[in-house]
Amino acid sequence: MNIAAIVTDIEGTTSSIAFVHEVLFPYASKMLPAFVREYAQDAHVAELLTAARAEAGEDNVDNERVIEILLQWIREDRKATPLKALQGLIWKRGFEHKDFTGHIYEDAARNLRVWYDNGIDLYVYSSGSVQAQQQLFGYSDAGDLRPLFKGYFDTRIGHKREVSSYKAIIDSIGIAAAKILFLSDIVEELDAARDAGMQTIQLVRDNGAPTDSHLVAHSFDEIQL
Repeated sequence: MNIAAIVTDIEGTTSSIAFVHEVLFPYASKMLPAFVREYAQDAHVAELLTAARAEAGEDNVDNERVIEILLQWIREDRKATPLKALQGLIWKRGFEHKDFTGHIYEDAARNLRVWYDNGIDLYVYSSGSVQAQQQLFGYSDAGDLRPLFKGYFDTRIGHKREVSSYKAIIDSIGIAAAKILFLSDIVEELDAARDAGMQTIQLVRDNGAPTDSHLVAHSFDEIQL
């Protein structure tokens, strides 16, 4: 591979799915009602609540109903941009209060550092908000990894199973698509990235199922650039 930039997913790729579903999501569910009630008048939070109402098609409901909607979206693992932004704000408090640290696979942290040292541009693309991404890597088990990354992308650039999202990322990075490698555990995301012209590798960790349509690696150690 002739790779100049790597775009990596987080959940199931650099970090365990269990951490997200067993630590982050329950924490957000527990803290969200009180957080919304406390900060509903904050301009940024108010904007996100308005966006949540619009996405739910319930423009005139009160904050208690919005809380119900957001909690339901968490249970559904819905990739709603206002929810992801609010979760990021809540997780920020959790990271800062040392309620948890961001899980990063040891092989991922080590190879990200090697790739950075070798001059490869590193980016993150996750359905979690950019703020949540930066918090996870900033307060990670492996220390502050944020200096390794040149940029972050979330669902504001598009959803992760749409080819247009990856074309927008390619345009933003400014490197030929064929020199960009996308890493993810989700086949549909890899399909979209490949259709946009990127090279792809599927990370198969824990009980993941490999595909025949993309290169497969069981850890970052197996990725040969």
